[in-house]
Amino acid sequence: MSFDLVVLAMAPNASLAEARAMLDHCTSGHHRDGELDEHIVAFYEELRARYPDEPPLPPDSPWMSTPLAVGIDHVSMNIAWSARGTEAVEAVLALTQRHGLVLYDPQGDEFVGLRAVRS
Repeated sequence: MSFDLVVLAMAPNASLAEARAMLDHCTSGHHRDGELDEHIVAFYEELRARYPDEPPLPPDSPWMSTPLAVGIDHVSMNIAWSARGTEAVEAVLALTQRHGLVLYDPQGDEFVGLRAVRS
């Protein structure tokens, strides 16, 4: 079993409607062209230093699908339900906060990191 998380490069004061629009675009399969968001780059580099997403993967890798889906403004992850997956989620949450990003949990349809949830 697995679950998904998506990290988005957007201002924490963005509206819920803006967050949903960005999420829809990022998960549509049509990635934007342009400059990489420096916060996403820093997040991804720290995350993969701790949990590599390129072979050879360690036997206790939290990833169910690799490499992670990365765009200029997002990182999508498919994480195993396991102790290692729980540890990875805690790291993702901490890195999201450290880099001023927004986390979307599709299982609960919840955005974490938006200061004001408004439409």
